[in-house]
Amino acid sequence: MRNILMTGVAALAASWVVAACTAADKEGSDAQAALEGANKTKALYCMDLLFNQKNIDAARTECWGETYIQHNPYAPDGPEALFAFLTPFFEANPDLRIDVKRVATEGDLVWIHYNNKPTPDSLGMAVVDILRMEDGKFVEHWDVVQQVPEESANDNTMF
Repeated sequence: MRNILMTGVAALAASWVVAACTAADKEGSDAQAALEGANKTKALYCMDLLFNQKNIDAARTECWGETYIQHNPYAPDGPEALFAFLTPFFEANPDLRIDVKRVATEGDLVWIHYNNKPTPDSLGMAVVDILRMEDGKFVEHWDVVQQVPEESANDNTMF
């Protein structure tokens, strides 16, 4: 009888542990989903603020961390280097806009796939930015950029 009772107690304890772990996992996944959703929303806001509104001052304050690690081999590290490049670039390309096609998140990373068009009638460039975020600000960046060609070997678009 004692063995049956102990087995029943052990089973009950195990079910409590499973329930507690399941609740903790759910809370953890809910928190992760909330963080990813917040990062996605903030990243889209920041990209629009910078590239479409060209509000460099607000973008610098609201969207970039003090540290900004750059993986593009043609750009130096640091947010100031980015803004020093973009200021004259936006002056030379006042009609530049980005058209976001898709966004994905995983943990603290946000992927943004967009068409970067320097003029409304240009084909533009297909760009994927991968941005690592901390506390709602960009702190690390990777990108892949490809010119949209006049002709394609297939009927698929780049977007």
